Amino acid sequence: MTPEITSAAVQTNLNVVWTLIAAILVFMMQAGFALVETGFTRAKNAANIMMKNLMDFAAGSLAFYILGAALMFGATKAAGWFGWGGLGMPQLETGEGAWDWTFLFFQTMFAATAATIVSGAVAERIEFKSYLIYSVLISAVVYPVSGHWMWGSLAGEASQGWLEKIGFHDFAGSTVVHSVGGWIALAGAIALGPRIGKYRHDGRANPIPGHSLVLGTLGVFLLWIGWFGFNPGSYTAGVGSIGRVAMTTNLAACSGTISALVTAWVVMGKPDLTMALNGSLAGLVAITAPCDIVTANAAIAIGLVAGVLVVVSVFALDKLHIDDPVGAVSVHCVNGVWGTLAVGLFAAPSDAGYGNELAGLFCGGGFKFLGVQLLGAGATAVWAFGTGAAIFFALKKCGILRVSATTELKGLDITEHGQDAYASFQFFSNI
Repeated sequence: MTPEITSAAVQTNLNVVWTLIAAILVFMMQAGFALVETGFTRAKNAANIMMKNLMDFAAGSLAFYILGAALMFGATKAAGWFGWGGLGMPQLETGEGAWDWTFLFFQTMFAATAATIVSGAVAERIEFKSYLIYSVLISAVVYPVSGHWMWGSLAGEASQGWLEKIGFHDFAGSTVVHSVGGWIALAGAIALGPRIGKYRHDGRANPIPGHSLVLGTLGVFLLWIGWFGFNPGSYTAGVGSIGRVAMTTNLAACSGTISALVTAWVVMGKPDLTMALNGSLAGLVAITAPCDIVTANAAIAIGLVAGVLVVVSVFALDKLHIDDPVGAVSVHCVNGVWGTLAVGLFAAPSDAGYGNELAGLFCGGGFKFLGVQLLGAGATAVWAFGTGAAIFFALKKCGILRVSATTELKGLDITEHGQDAYASFQFFSNI
């Protein structure tokens, strides 16, 4: 006889299935990042960038399972500053209906994303072995510690972090994932210095165009699709609200695209594709924190601001001679902060059916919520940028951070890996 399935069991199974699907969508974002970074950089470094994205996920997943998950979701220690659950999370349940493994799989995808963000900012001049070292450290320690502050209680009240206790809200990771990756990316770009030939003697920037806008565009579309697992999936439940979150996510991405396009058109005199693509990503990053507690109209406003910010930030970093080949800092750091603060500005009141206790400043809630969000964004900046700078400058001190000038000019594919990403194409073109 077929055992009777209760309504509670059906709901549990639905939650498991939806969360697994969402996690797989987030995993697909790794392909999106790989294509964006490869397309926005030069062909001679394509295999190197693909390798880095592959290892971000492979090494990062193992590091998060062995140590990172324990720090992030173990029982809270030191008044909520980190958790501890034992290496390899041995307390996970097994058997029919066990939720823990699904939750861990979903969270592993997020940890890998945080590490991947850094790849684009340090592209075309970092030694591969140094990349592996910092990537593992991000997934094992840096991301999990700050993640515990804000998301620890997702594993239960015993794991609640100190920022959660005071009401900090980041639904799907504008700060937890994107700002952390963005601040570390900024530290890496500063420690490495600009690529050879990026800046002239008079201080002006030389454009170093990527070799394939087609790959870059396809990568953005894959990331956009993956974000529908990133944001709606963060409910980790098959509930009706996932549709609303999918809509606020999409609206912010669309408005970010439009505002970045218009801003770049005004500043540059041409409708620049790369700026529009980064505008899409900026809108997605910005809406990730408030996507569950803002109205559709607020999502559009958040995206519009994000699109302007990403263009302004790209030019500002160039003025400071901080070379970020793909705009990772402008997309993830700047707009991760903006999205986090947008929670305190646009959060809808609870009586409107959005479920949050505090309302944003523009919705009659005063400055309290905004202050909490600002504290969380600031604390994360100090932690992520500080640890990132320590890691990168330690690698620099060891003399293994940046490749030689000869290697950089020749390209990292041949020199670091002994391979050419486009060797087959070159072979057939010579026949």
